[in-house]
Formats: sequence, C-alpha cells, structure tokens
Amino acid sequence: MKILKQIKEQIKELPQNPGVYQFFDKRQKILYVGKAKNLKKRVSSYFTKKQEYAKTKLMVSKIRDIKYFVVPTEMDALLLENNLIKKHQPKYNVMLKDDKTYPFICVKNEPFPRVYSTRRVVKDGSFYFGPYTSVRLVRTLIDFIHQLYPLRTCNFNLKLENIQKKKFKLCLEYHIGNCLAPCEGFQSEDSYQIGINHISQILKGDIKSVASILKDRMISFSENMEFEKAQEVKEKLSLLENYQSKSTIVNTKINNVDVFTIVSDNISAFVNYLKISNGAIIQTHTIELKKKLEETDKDLLVYSITELRQRFNSQSTEIYSSISVENLWENTKIIVPKIGDKYKLIELSKRNAKYMQFDAIKKKEKLKEKSSDKRIINQLQVDLNLKEKPRHIECFDNSNFQGTNAVAACVVFKNGKPSKKDYRHFNIRTVVGPDDFKSMEEVVYRRYKRLLEEKKDLPQLIIIDGGKGQLSSAAKSLEKLGLLSKIDIIGIAKKLEEIFFFGDSIPLYLDKRSESLKIIQRLRNEAHRFGIKHHRNKRSKNTFTTSLDKIEGIGEKTIQKLLSHFGSVEKIREAKRKDIENLISKSKTATLLLSLKKTK
Repeated sequence: MKILKQIKEQIKELPQNPGVYQFFDKRQKILYVGKAKNLKKRVSSYFTKKQEYAKTKLMVSKIRDIKYFVVPTEMDALLLENNLIKKHQPKYNVMLKDDKTYPFICVKNEPFPRVYSTRRVVKDGSFYFGPYTSVRLVRTLIDFIHQLYPLRTCNFNLKLENIQKKKFKLCLEYHIGNCLAPCEGFQSEDSYQIGINHISQILKGDIKSVASILKDRMISFSENMEFEKAQEVKEKLSLLENYQSKSTIVNTKINNVDVFTIVSDNISAFVNYLKISNGAIIQTHTIELKKKLEETDKDLLVYSITELRQRFNSQSTEIYSSISVENLWENTKIIVPKIGDKYKLIELSKRNAKYMQFDAIKKKEKLKEKSSDKRIINQLQVDLNLKEKPRHIECFDNSNFQGTNAVAACVVFKNGKPSKKDYRHFNIRTVVGPDDFKSMEEVVYRRYKRLLEEKKDLPQLIIIDGGKGQLSSAAKSLEKLGLLSKIDIIGIAKKLEEIFFFGDSIPLYLDKRSESLKIIQRLRNEAHRFGIKHHRNKRSKNTFTTSLDKIEGIGEKTIQKLLSHFGSVEKIREAKRKDIENLISKSKTATLLLSLKKTK
C-alpha cells in the first residue's frame, strides 16, 4: 500500500499534455511504454479503473515508478512511443512489438538483396529505412522501386554455387518482366547491386532524380494518350513528394543530432537531452545537478554534455544547445538555434527540463513534510517517554447535552496525518444520564475489543480528552482487555493543558510552543469537532421526531413513512384525513390525529 500511495502522488503531478509514459518495476526495468493524449488522465486510469484483463492487473501490481515525456501533439506521442518500444523492448508492450508497430522498408543482407516492407527489425546486417506513419506510402514506394528496378521477390538462397548447380527454374516474375532472373545467372550480382545502391539513396531522401524520372514517364504516357497510366504515375509522384514532408516530431532533414537544454534555480539545474536519428527522437533523458558553488549554467551544461555523450556513446557531429557553450569536442559543431525547426526542438527539450524541475520541487516539498512528520513523532516519543514511536495515535472525546443524546468520537492519526477513513462515532448504550467516566469506559472497551476480534493494528498511543477521571475509566477498559501494558495512554485537561499519565498524580506541562503539545491539541480538537457534529445530528433528529415518538401505537416505520411523505409534523397536522389514510391504516390515522389534536 505504501508503494501505491507513492504512485498516486506521482500521478497527481503528471501534466495534462500529450506525451509518452513509462512504467518501471522495483529494479528500474521498463515494464511498459504507452502514449496518451492526456498524460494525467491516461496514467491515472490504470489505478482508478477496475482492470478487466489479468495481464494488466499483473503489470499494475509491479509498477514502482513512472516516468514520462511531453510532446506537442498526439502524433508526436505515437511516433515517440514506437521508437522507445523498439529501443527498450518492454515486457508488457506485446501488441506494439508484434503487428502494431510501424512499417519499415528492409534491404535484406543477402546475395541479390530483396527490398520489402516489414514491421520487425532484425539485427542481421540488413538496412532498415523508417519508420513510416503511412502504410500506403510504404506500399507505393515498394511498388515504385520494383517498377524502377526489376528486383527478385523469391526467398531462395542465391549463392553462387547454388546458381551454378542450376537449382532454380525461371518463374512467372521473369516472364512478365518483373525480374531479370539472377537465379539462372541471367543478371550479374554487380549489375543487381547498382540498382540496390540507387534504391538506398532514394530511401535516404535523394528523390530529385526519381521525381524527374516519374515526371518524364507521366508526360510520355500523356503524349501517347495513355491517360489512365499517366494518372497512376501522377498519384505515385504525389505520394513520393510527400515522403520527405515534415515529421510530426522532427524534420526528416535533421539527422544524427544531439539536443541539450538547461533550466536552473539557486539550488539545482536540470539538463534535458534528446537524441535525433533518422528524423526521429530515439533517446530522452533528464538529469538533475545539485549546485555546490556558484556554478554558471554554461559550466553545468558543458559538464552535462560531456557526461551524457559518454553515457549514451554519442558520435553526433552536430549539437543544438539552448545557450552558447565552448566547443570542447573535435569535429563537433555546436549551434544555438534562433528560428525554425531546430529552435522548435530546443523549445521541446526545454519544456521537458522545466517539467522535471517542477516535479523535483513537488517531491522536495513532500519529502520536507514527511521529514517534519517524522521529527514530530520522534519528539513526541521523547517528550512523553513512550515505549514506541507513536506512528498510530487515537483520541477519544465524549459529548452530551444535559444528560441526553450522549455520544463519543474516536479520531485516528497515522504518521502525523489524519486518517479520516478510520474515524468512528459511538452512541452510548449502557450508560444512563450524564456520566462521562462510564461513557469513556464503554467506548474505549468497545473500540479495542473490536480491533482485537478483527485482528487489526492497535495504536501506539491513546489520548483521552479529559483529566484523571476519564483517563482512569479508559485505562480500566484497557486492563480488562489485557492492553494496558501494551499501549501508552494519556489524558489532556483543557484548562491548563495538563498531560496526565495513568498511575501518576503529577501532570506534565509541555512548552506551549512545542510541536508535541500542538499535535496533541490538534488530535483533541479534531475529536471534539467530530463528536460535536455527530451529537448535533442526533439531537436534531430526535427533536424532530419527539412529538410522534410519544404516540402509543405509532411505530418507527410508520413515523418514517409519514415524515418521508409530508416532510414535517406540522404538515401532517394540516393534511387531509384521506391523504393520511392512503399511507397508513384508518385505525392508526385516527390515533395519530387525536394525539396531534391534544398536543396542538
């Protein structure tokens, strides 16, 4: 439950922006990478909704940390999610690692290489181009490549010895002109490789020559009155021209680049790193640097660039930076973009550094609160000479009005904070009249008898709102239950804020400014508030129904039915006899009206 609370605190601080989130286990291994239109809403759904699938339940139970990356749009999140999944291969990203990944174009590492689309990247020396967001574009590129260069589509092992042994026969692809039959030795490997080299250049972005060829073909078809073929080429040309259109994450012209930005305050600096490869973000990381001296942002950024480039083994020759720094690396160019797509990358990186800074501030505040609570608990143990640290404290208070409607309240503090779900009200059952001592004895006995029966955790400290009398009554109940020696119990008298210990007639006076006294007072005041609220509700209810309760022959269910329908005793008086008889019997109606007439 402690870990779950930690996760819930993390979720509270998530931004409501598009982005990618990562779930980590206790070993800091990535469990899952997901995309979201709204990070906070999506991540919180894992912990607030009842999960239908066992796999999801199992994953959620293993989550020990959450990290995220903010992007400008949903499409950015889509592409970045895919890149991170391929890089880290998280255990629970089954769908995306299978057929839900984006397509690549593969130039296979084999004799007479095939060129085909795939969703799986295998590290076997083959060249992969992508990923592509449009399957239609991939198919068009493959189709165009095969039209431009006659390539084989079979998966035969076309080693030289196999070709020489005549293991293969001509197929339909040769007869219809789609292949030059390297399997029969009709095309040399050198001639075939020239086409492969041209295809690789096209896929890398050099499409001017290809576009020129397509335009010539379109014009040729048009001049020959082959308008349908001309239209088909035109459509392919249009798609090909969109091939190098701007990516939703980065411009495809930006390749093999490192991006570094820094944001800082008086205490810490946050440096964000983006790795751009083949027009996509493939690595993100943010580090926090504690300032020891008066280091400048420039000094910290130079240190961070060196550290991160070594850590991620970066060989990029171009670096985009948010501030101007000295170029300390050979054959490396550092640029401070001011406009355009490069500057947008700087802004994206800086935004993530700022989010990390904000998260760190929130975590420090929460840590400070926890540290303060821990200090108070330790101090309370010392000041009251307690056997254990009072991480679980319960406080009791009685409330009555002129001896009537007696109630009691129990409030619970855990780790210095109110645990309102554990608060309890008590209606006094065995005591007649205004007897605070007996009432306290009853509620304390009932409270801890039930905790023992249900095998629930007992408090380390019990606080009684009252002096020696109330304290002795509460201690009597603990003794009956065999708990007096196991749980520390004190009483606090209101007038002088005296602290009484059972068996000791001399009170303890704590410093009025001490944190120990303040938390005891807070517990006492909270118990009083909680008890008074319940007491008032009970008084109000009893006062409301008194005139009906006294009527002989009119039971509680009849009273509830009448009040629910008419709303008040006065309206019952004013109601027509027939309306009342529609709710209760004629005999009860006669008794009711007669009694109300007498008390009028």
